[in-house]
Amino acid sequence: MLKSFISIVLVIITFTLSSCSSALSGLQSYVDINDGYQFLYPNGWMSVDVKTVTEGIDIVYRDFIEPSENLSVIISKVDPNKNLADLGTPTDVGYRFMTMVNENSNHQRETELVSAEKRQQKLQDYYLLEYRVKLSDNQYRHNLASVTTKNGKLYTFNISTTESRWQKVEDLFKTVTKSFSLS
Repeated sequence: MLKSFISIVLVIITFTLSSCSSALSGLQSYVDINDGYQFLYPNGWMSVDVKTVTEGIDIVYRDFIEPSENLSVIISKVDPNKNLADLGTPTDVGYRFMTMVNENSNHQRETELVSAEKRQQKLQDYYLLEYRVKLSDNQYRHNLASVTTKNGKLYTFNISTTESRWQKVEDLFKTVTKSFSLS
């Protein structure tokens, strides 16, 4: 009887562990030791060299098959005495970014804040922001961002796709966005 019980427990543990790993299957890990962050990204995505193009962009990955899908990490300076809460609530920060994009005449796009929430991981606060963006050619995109601060730096992780693909990749992109963390 004890052997049967142990066998059942082992089977349950095996199924539980395999279902946990399937949620992360298809993802690779990226760790930046110098800047102190890490995240997961989908298989088939490749690094793009853009450091010489735009200041602050630390890394960009793009889907090899769907090149319109991409992710980036941008590192900006912020007052070293301020933490994320000092910048405002998740909604405040989300609206401030949305307003900056909408008022920038170079971008010619309309951004709508869909959701804003706070999460905490290992005592570090992160704001998760979701946007829907209308481009000048009437095409729509969907963006997710994770924002945090540490040691006078503002870290912004962003992942984006076309609105037509959003439903297909939504769960994957949310997992990737929530994987972004500071070391």
